[in-house]
Amino acid sequence: MKLPRDLSGKELAKLLERFDHTINHQTGSHLRLSTSFNGEHHITVPNHDALKVGTLATILKKDVAEHVALSHDELLIALFRK
Repeated sequence: MKLPRDLSGKELAKLLERFDHTINHQTGSHLRLSTSFNGEHHITVPNHDALKVGTLATILKKDVAEHVALSHDELLIALFRK
């Protein structure tokens, strides 16, 4: 599955609510999200209008997919299915 090219940081934070991530606070142009799903976990997401594809891929693959114990493709399906 191909990553969206126009996803903002706020939209990503909204999608990550499916895995119980909530915005704790914002510092400058970055959002801090936390979850207790599958153990405590924190990630930082740039609050930009359109996230760069590499940044989005790294956040999803290295941070979120590993924490929720899903493959990268399974995570994309769970987040972006219509």
